[in-house]
Amino acid sequence: MDGQLLLVLLLLLLGASGPEGQGPGPGEPEEEPPKEEIPEEDGILVLSRRNLGLALREHRTLLVQFYAPWCGHCKALAPEYSKAAALLAAESAKARLAKVDGPAETELTEEFAVTAYPTLKFFRDGNRTHPEEYTGPREAEGIAEWLRRRAGPSATRLEDEDGARALIDGRDVVVIGFFQDLQDEDVATFLALAQDALDMTFGLTDQPKLFQKFGLTKDTVVLFKKFDEGRADFPVDEELGLDQGDLSHFLLTHSMRLVTEFNSRTSPKIFSARILNHLLLFVNQTLASHRELLAGFGEAAPPFRGQVLFVVVDVGADNGHVLQYFGLKAEEAPTLRFINMETTKKYAPAHGGPLTATSVTAFCHAVLGGEVKPYLLSQELPPDWDQRPVKTLVGKNFEQVAFDETKNVFIKFYAPWCTHCKEMAAAWEALAEKYKDHEDIIIAELDATANELEAFPVHGFPTLKFFPAGPGRKVIEYKRTRDLETFSKFLDNGGELPAEEPTEEPAAPFPETPANSTTEPKEEL
Repeated sequence: MDGQLLLVLLLLLLGASGPEGQGPGPGEPEEEPPKEEIPEEDGILVLSRRNLGLALREHRTLLVQFYAPWCGHCKALAPEYSKAAALLAAESAKARLAKVDGPAETELTEEFAVTAYPTLKFFRDGNRTHPEEYTGPREAEGIAEWLRRRAGPSATRLEDEDGARALIDGRDVVVIGFFQDLQDEDVATFLALAQDALDMTFGLTDQPKLFQKFGLTKDTVVLFKKFDEGRADFPVDEELGLDQGDLSHFLLTHSMRLVTEFNSRTSPKIFSARILNHLLLFVNQTLASHRELLAGFGEAAPPFRGQVLFVVVDVGADNGHVLQYFGLKAEEAPTLRFINMETTKKYAPAHGGPLTATSVTAFCHAVLGGEVKPYLLSQELPPDWDQRPVKTLVGKNFEQVAFDETKNVFIKFYAPWCTHCKEMAAAWEALAEKYKDHEDIIIAELDATANELEAFPVHGFPTLKFFPAGPGRKVIEYKRTRDLETFSKFLDNGGELPAEEPTEEPAAPFPETPANSTTEPKEEL
């Protein structure tokens, strides 16, 4: 009996550790848990707090977009982001694109300090603590190229004349770094700049025969181009080394034509060239008499390279926004306008003489020498400007109304395209209706895109300013909730509100240029 019991116990023990039991039998491998798969949509990894770590381990170079389902800018970016993912997949590139639903993943938005949508961050080698902020293009090829230059070399290594010639002949603008020692820290500076200068192709070499071929005896960065003078050299300072800021400015300046035609393709480069002074020639390219002026305009340009950017604007093309910015009509062409992009001050020739190389040069020197006064835009004053509850102001009547010492004047500076301005329009009309019988109160509005005020630069929309009655030209900026109740309290208290009032609502930024700003749009959380 004891023997039978012993046999049963032995069988039970073997069964518990065999295939039917809780562990593998002798010599059998343990089963691995199923590998977690990161979900994808249109070739883009969909990340959350649960799988971000896995994504960083699996992908050495990873670009992550933090988006919100309701964000208009995110929706505009989505198709380009998907196309970029497809481009990289077709090349079997190591870089991957991913996205995070910010409102749904608040832990991640807090971890990575996301305050606006879309925000894109680049992760390299699984480093979770120091991602690089993405500030590159928002179209597919630009996104893909930005990643290519981080996943692989940002410049092509050149060993012989055939390789150098093929690189130079293949693009309009090619930059080659000639360095005697490729381990020098100047090379690292050069490659870092090449990562972000996506509109140029870069190469580098240490080959003495290439130095000789291109007439060089010391370290030099050479820009080759298929226009203007064909080549520009930037010698590396032997004592100070290669300064990335100086080189960047050199490349931006010399990669542009002496005369650039304004269009949607060239405008980002025009505004990023860091040349503050722009001279614009407005012409109708369909007219032969206008086209004949281009030669003289170009002849005047070389002495001003790096100081004044010469730009041609075709009034017959889709450039109405540029004309509006300068207060011009197409029929006023041909004409010149000069603008300083930092101060936004605009200048016009004093008289309408012939446009020649001599007159263009003289106008530039006169503006740079402070001999020409800037002009300010103003719409024509409508005859019924004061007939509605909300009074209409323009540049020409602003001073007279705003600084009337017998009136308390509350002015909305707006842009016709501004969403925030449209949202508060009803409250502003209601405010004007409420106080229309108060003789000492004026509610007014001014289109700040069509009227310029030298003493009151407007940088965001809407901007609300209160001009209280009395001497002294006092001005109070309103930065509180934009609703009828709060507006009324503000007026009733003479331009003051208790400290506990809500904080300022967001304002739409003033466009830096007549075209789109180079700063990419985001929506605040």
